[in-house]
Amino acid sequence: MRTMLMKYKIALVALLTLFAQPLVAEEAAPAAGDLEVVKASSLDELLDNVEQRRVVESREHTARERRFAAEKANQAKMLQDAKDERRREQRRSDRLETTFEENEIRIGDLQEQLDKRLGSLRELFGVLQQVAGDTRGLFEGSLISSQYPNRGEFLGDLAKKMGTSSQLASIDEMESLWFELQREMTESGKISRYPGTITRLSGDKDNTDIVRVGSFALLGGGEYLQWNVDTQTITEIARQPSGRHTSTAADLQNAQPGEIVEFSVDPTRGSLLALLIQAATLGERVGSITSGFTDGQGGIIGAIIIWVGIIALLVALERVFTLFTTTKKVNAQRGSSSPSRDNPLGRVLSVYEENKDVDVETLELKMGEAILGETPELTKRISFIQVISVVAPLAGLLGTVIGMIETFQAITLFGTGDPKTMAGGISTALMTTVLGITVAIPTTLLHQFVQGLSKDVLHIIEEQSAGLIAEHAEKSGNPIG
Repeated sequence: MRTMLMKYKIALVALLTLFAQPLVAEEAAPAAGDLEVVKASSLDELLDNVEQRRVVESREHTARERRFAAEKANQAKMLQDAKDERRREQRRSDRLETTFEENEIRIGDLQEQLDKRLGSLRELFGVLQQVAGDTRGLFEGSLISSQYPNRGEFLGDLAKKMGTSSQLASIDEMESLWFELQREMTESGKISRYPGTITRLSGDKDNTDIVRVGSFALLGGGEYLQWNVDTQTITEIARQPSGRHTSTAADLQNAQPGEIVEFSVDPTRGSLLALLIQAATLGERVGSITSGFTDGQGGIIGAIIIWVGIIALLVALERVFTLFTTTKKVNAQRGSSSPSRDNPLGRVLSVYEENKDVDVETLELKMGEAILGETPELTKRISFIQVISVVAPLAGLLGTVIGMIETFQAITLFGTGDPKTMAGGISTALMTTVLGITVAIPTTLLHQFVQGLSKDVLHIIEEQSAGLIAEHAEKSGNPIG
């Protein structure tokens, strides 16, 4: 009996131990809250603790069940409310769908009534929209807008308005469009003067009088101007065209009302003017003297040709001046009976005066020697001019060959797709040829002219010398050699 009792106690202790372990674990957890871990010192005390714990858990389970029941009832109410709201929204959706269908039918009926009432006016308003849009682009690019700005805003609003099917153009708007078109045509045939603002390349603005030649040209300060479509402003062009065109612009701007002047008009409304501006000037083709003409299109060969031509010109001018002076002195000596040593003829005559007593042959030799002594002074540097007239075109031909070599090198590297890559070599080839011929023609003419002056002086000296020898032979009674 005692043995059975011990077994029951051991089994009870084991059972309580199993129940006590999760209890202690729950009480040890931070989430357990208000329960504390209780250590039992005996089985009876452990049994009391288990009993207390069972009571506490019973109360907690009861509270949880009450909360669950309350929440279940609340969720049921929320579910019912959601179902009621869904039914209400469904009924509202049905009403809105019905209204939408009725509105579609009504819109269709109204659109049909509008189409019947508009009739041919719809085509008219379509044309009006197209004309307003096209005219706006025309006005923005027209030079007349520099005098009458902001015309495109009205046309843009009108075109936008005509693009909608709910708005129609008014009589005033259609008359305004007609007026602007008529004014554009009328002003394109007038030369007008009005105050305006010029935007310089530096960003500065100048207020001055603007002269507009129809829709073809804008002038200000005696120069051509351009109309900037993007900014709708009058701007200065990068460079003015050649002098003859700029002079006509100044003449037109300074002309009085009713006065007829010559003026260069660009019928393409700026395209030809842009090409004229891009064309190289004479200074760009030849180069500047500060760089020794090496910055021109002819390059180094072109610079050499120019400098050689300048030297030849200076030599020719010096020879012309010297020979003209000598010719003048020789002609004065021919009318004088006493020889003067400031001219070649006078020096030759002095030789005759010093040798009147010699025989004819000796006199002839001395006179010939005197003439030979004067010849180098009269013919010096003339051959240099001739050499330049021959060398210049040869140097131009050399530059042409060099330019063609550069062109073929550019073709080899870049192909023939872009002509600008070949422009440098072609420019060198053409400019050196032009410079060589330009130098050769005047130097050839100057050489012939200077050589003619020299021969005239030598002919006079030889003529006078031969006359004196003949006279001397006649006086001495001896025939000439």
